Amino acid sequence: MSNPDGQSTDVSELSPEQRLEPPNTRLLNAGIVTINDMETLRACVAYENANQQRIPILRRLEHRANKIRAEEE
Repeated sequence: MSNPDGQSTDVSELSPEQRLEPPNTRLLNAGIVTINDMETLRACVAYENANQQRIPILRRLEHRANKIRAEEE
């Protein structure tokens, strides 16, 4: 992935703000589906709860959490 400066960005290093407040709303889902661990997911839920508290986003995060749990089994 590259950022506006043309530098590559490791998706695992994105902050919750970068995942949940992208400049293009189509990137929001990409930010969520690339979450691969519960620690990152919890940080994103905490960020969303502390800021905008958007129910649709929290539901997407919950759905992603369920997928991560299923993959771990």
